Amino acid sequence: MNFADSFRAARWIRFINLILQAILFLTLFAGLNYIALQHAWRFDLTRGRQHSLSAETKSYLEGLEHNVTITVTLTNDSDNPDLASAYRDISGLLREYAYQSRNTPNGKITIRYLDVYQSRREAEALRIDQPNVVVLESEGHRRIMPLSEFYRVNVKEKRKESFLGEAALTAAILDVSAPNKKKIYFLAGHGEMRPDEVDGAHGLSQLRDELRQRNYELAGLDLSLTHKIPDDTALILIPGQQGRVQPFEQELLRNYLQTRAGRILLLLDPTRVHGLDDLLFDWGIIAYDNIIHDTSSAYLSDTGELMLRHFKKDHYITRNLISSDLPVLVGPARVVMEDKGRSPDDGLNVNVLMATNDTAWGETSYRLRLPAAYTPGQDLTGQLGVMVISERLKPANNLPLSVRGGRLAVIGTADLVTNNRISYGGNLNLFLATVSWTVDRDTQLNIPPRPIQRFQLALSRDELMRLRLGLYLVVPGMVALLGLIVFWTRRN
Repeated sequence: MNFADSFRAARWIRFINLILQAILFLTLFAGLNYIALQHAWRFDLTRGRQHSLSAETKSYLEGLEHNVTITVTLTNDSDNPDLASAYRDISGLLREYAYQSRNTPNGKITIRYLDVYQSRREAEALRIDQPNVVVLESEGHRRIMPLSEFYRVNVKEKRKESFLGEAALTAAILDVSAPNKKKIYFLAGHGEMRPDEVDGAHGLSQLRDELRQRNYELAGLDLSLTHKIPDDTALILIPGQQGRVQPFEQELLRNYLQTRAGRILLLLDPTRVHGLDDLLFDWGIIAYDNIIHDTSSAYLSDTGELMLRHFKKDHYITRNLISSDLPVLVGPARVVMEDKGRSPDDGLNVNVLMATNDTAWGETSYRLRLPAAYTPGQDLTGQLGVMVISERLKPANNLPLSVRGGRLAVIGTADLVTNNRISYGGNLNLFLATVSWTVDRDTQLNIPPRPIQRFQLALSRDELMRLRLGLYLVVPGMVALLGLIVFWTRRN
């Protein structure tokens, strides 16, 4: 009998055929996975490309020079729908960042998730003790992002309106991956509060720790000794000076703001002669020499602090205070207002960001009446300003655009950032947002917010009953019927 026609040959042919099929299947599987990992085609078919990064973010990630590690302390908590939805939104976005940076030549983005309660030792090693935050680290730089930075919230309806995650994360990545830290100088020599002081009423040690945690470098500056402002100055902070600034110091600060597009945050205690009137006049701000009083119990805390609840809408500094409905608690404060008598063509953009209730007044030897320019029902319902910001926009060679110049923020009290008060209400939130605004961490990227889609299925009792019958009886019945048909066909 010929070997080719024998059963033994047939068995060998069948065995070789099975081996070849297995090899072909494995090579096909490996090839598809290689293509998926190295040359993946991804399609976002959602309306408005909800799951894709913008072209601006992609270009920034391609030029990333340092690795960035992002630690998420959110958990997928099914008992809290808000946290669960935030976890899904942020984790889905971070996957896109990690995927986009996988082939970048220098900087890659690494994502890790950490439960600060279950992994205490790892959390302490990473210096992370806050739940529900996103921590970015790169080359010794560090930034913490709370959930409030990721969403725009409708306060009246108490719901999230849009997801700001991509713009916020991209700005934070650019910030921590920058080669140099932004340096804040605390002005000294006039009895200002000090960042190394631990006293509750006059110390700023907690504020110092918060700033260092957010990737700022801190130093002191005594102009009476240096007679110059360092070149690496990102912001000059003047916290509650007790004595008058000398005329030559005021000129140094004026030149810094005017010629170097400088940034100053000024916290003025009431009843103190500050000596900065000419500087404030240059920037369209008036700081009155008075103390604010209010008799309304709705705007006083149980310990007598003034509760400020009126903020300018649609501004970076006040956005989180409005969305979270957080008041700012302060002790003695003075009135700070916009100078309405300045020229409208001086390139200044002046805004009152925080004001009192309309029952408050500023008192010196007489009661300060409300300025005519501030009437109830305008942008701020409170009438006496407590915080004013001013920035100068320089025209660029007669072109229809402007280049940002200096920025000045003035708050009519300094005790809102002391160790005793910084943790109250929205005090820390307001101060950190103001610092971010002054040092340009509020960079508005051209990345639109993503709307939050909501779907609701409304069924009557009869419709719900029919749905249950369909799921419990109709679908299993059709599967059973199909099985009987197949069984009967095979049997015959």
